[in-house]
Amino acid sequence: MKRLLVLIAATGLFCASTYAQKIEKEAPKGFDQVQTGIATGKLDSIQYESKTVGTTRKALVYTPPGYNKKKKYPVLYLLHGIGGDEKEWLKGGQPQVILDNLYAEKKLEPMIVVMPNGRAMKDDRATGNIMAPDKVQAFATFEKDLLTDLIPFIEKKYSTLTDREHRAIAGLSMGGGQSLNFGLGNLDKFAWVGGFSSAPNTKKPEELVPNPEDTKKKLKLLWISCGDNDGLISFSKRTHDYLYQNDVPHIYYIEPGVHDFKVWKNGLYMFSQFLFKPVDVSSLSKYTLLGTPASTNIRNAKYPQILPDNRVVFRVKAPDAQKVQMDLGKKYDMVKDTAGFWNVTTDSISRGFHYYSLLIDGVAVADPASESFYGMSRMASGIEIPDRDEGYYAMKDVPHGDIRIKHYVSKPSNTWRELYIYTPPGYDQNTTQKYPVLYLIHGGGEDQRGWATQGRTDQILDNLIAEKKAKPMLIVMLDGNMPNAGGMAGFNENALRSFENELKTGLIPFIESNYRVETDAKNRALAGLSLGGLQTLHAGVKNTNLFSYLGVFSSGWFANNPKLTDPQYAFMKENASTINSNLKQFWISQGGKEDIAHQNCQIMMKKFDEMGIKYQYSEYPGGHSWPVWRHDLFGFSQLLFK
Repeated sequence: MKRLLVLIAATGLFCASTYAQKIEKEAPKGFDQVQTGIATGKLDSIQYESKTVGTTRKALVYTPPGYNKKKKYPVLYLLHGIGGDEKEWLKGGQPQVILDNLYAEKKLEPMIVVMPNGRAMKDDRATGNIMAPDKVQAFATFEKDLLTDLIPFIEKKYSTLTDREHRAIAGLSMGGGQSLNFGLGNLDKFAWVGGFSSAPNTKKPEELVPNPEDTKKKLKLLWISCGDNDGLISFSKRTHDYLYQNDVPHIYYIEPGVHDFKVWKNGLYMFSQFLFKPVDVSSLSKYTLLGTPASTNIRNAKYPQILPDNRVVFRVKAPDAQKVQMDLGKKYDMVKDTAGFWNVTTDSISRGFHYYSLLIDGVAVADPASESFYGMSRMASGIEIPDRDEGYYAMKDVPHGDIRIKHYVSKPSNTWRELYIYTPPGYDQNTTQKYPVLYLIHGGGEDQRGWATQGRTDQILDNLIAEKKAKPMLIVMLDGNMPNAGGMAGFNENALRSFENELKTGLIPFIESNYRVETDAKNRALAGLSLGGLQTLHAGVKNTNLFSYLGVFSSGWFANNPKLTDPQYAFMKENASTINSNLKQFWISQGGKEDIAHQNCQIMMKKFDEMGIKYQYSEYPGGHSWPVWRHDLFGFSQLLFK
C-alpha cells in the first residue's frame, strides 16, 4: 500500500523540516483483528461522581501496553453515537485491538483513551425513544459533565499530561458532532479534534470557528471524515467548505461507505496516528480516498470528484474506445480499467469555473456526468473548483431577484433575438420604481447565457444589494454575436458597427419599452469581457451621451491591427474632453500577466495616458477566466449609479 511521509515540525505548530513515521491513507487488511504475540493494553470500567448530572456515571478507560504510573500520558476522549453508550465503541469497533496493533507497529504515541457515556442524564441508558428531546439535550449537557467532572477525575486517577496540547477529543455520529462542538468550542482544553460522520447536532461552522485566525493558532489537528454514501455527509461538507474558505488547516477524509463502523474504525485508525506528534500542515489535503462530487455534476453523478488539494478525478465509461483523454486546457491521458471505465487524476486545478471536454478517439465531446455550458463556440462541459474567495457569489439567505429569458424582434436584422435579464429583489412589488440598467456582454465563443450561468450574475448582485454595496439595478445580458459578423477571424469595424446599431436601435428601445427603467445616460452602464470588452470600447466610447459608465474586462484594442484600432484612437483623441466629461466611470480590469489580453491592454492604457483619457484600472489574478470576470462584475457594479 502506498504510504505518505509526514514531516516532523521543527518550530511552531505546523513547521516541518525532517521526516517522521509513515502514515497510510487507509487501514490495511487485518488492522482490526487480534494478533498474537504482541503487547496489549488494558480496559477498565470506571465510575466517577458527576456534579453536573447529580449521579455516579460510567466510562471505559484504555491504558496502553506497558502503562507506567511514573510516566505521564496524553489522553484521547472517544465518544459514541446517539444510539450507544460507553460500550458502543467496544462492541462495534474494538478500539483496543486497533490501538494494540498500531502500538506493535510503532505507529502510535502511547496514550490513554477514555470512552464515556455522552448522554449526560440520570437515566443515561440507550433505551426507549433515543430521539426524545430530553435525551438529545443530554448530549449537549455532556459538555459541562466532560469539562468539570470527567476530565478532572481522569487526571486525578491516572498519570496524565494535563495541558491542552496533550488532550484530544473525537467521536462518531452524534459523538462526532459533540467532538467538533466541544473541541472547537474549548480550544483552551483540546488541541486535537476529530469528527467521524458527524451528525446534525454539529453546530454551524460560523459558530464552531467564529475566529479562524485564533483557531489556526491553537489547533494542532482537525480531522473530519465520512463515508461517501452517508446521508449525513452534508454536515461534514459544510464544515469543510467553511474551513477551506477561511484557510483553516484540516483533513477532510472521504472514503467509500455508509454510516457504520467500517468507516468509523478506519477513522480511528487514521486519526489516532496523527495524535500528539508534530504535524506537517502542507500534507493534510492529501489524506483522503475519495473526492467530493463537483457542484457542476448532473444530479447524483459521483464523478468528476474534487480532492481537497483541488486535483480532480475524472471517470467515464467507454468500453469500446481505443484512446480517451481529458482536455482541461492541458490534455490528460486516461487509463481504462477492466470494467471499461477510463480514469485519470489531474494536477491541482486553479479556482473557479473551467470548461473541459473528453477526447474519445480524437472526437471532443461533453462529459455526460457534467452540466454543459455554451463556451468555446460549442456546448462543453464545465467544472467549478472551490474558491476561497467565493463568498461574494455564494447562495445566501438574502432577498433574491430573478433572471428572466426574453425574446424580441431585432429591427436592424429583422430576426428574433434572445436576452437574459436580471431584475433585482422587489422589482415586481415596487411597481412605481424605475431602475438603472447595466448592459452586460459575454466573450467570444459564448452568448447571452454566459453571464447568467458561468458568471453567477444574480447571486453576485443579490448579495451586494442585500449588503447595500450596490444599487438595485436591472442587468441585461445580451447576445453579442451578430449575424454574418464572421467571428473573431472576421472581426472588423463593420462587425463593431453592427453591434452598435443593434444596441442602440434594437435592444435599448425594447428594454425601455417593456421594463421600468430610467432612460437617461446617468442611469445606463455598458460592460463586457474579452470580445465584449472590445464591443464596449467601440459602442460605449462612441456613445458617451448614452452611457455614463463603461466596464472593459480582460480586453484591449489589438496592438497588431492598426487598421482596426487607429480609427478608434483617432476618435478618442479628438473627443477626449467629451469622453472625460460624460463618463462617471471608465473601468478597465485584467486577470494579471497571465491574461491573454494583458499586453494589448497595457499598450492601450498607455495610449489613453498620452491622450489624457481618464480611467480606473483594476487587476485580479486568474488570467483570462470566469473567476476574474465574476470578480470584475463584483467590483464594477459597486461603482455604478452613485
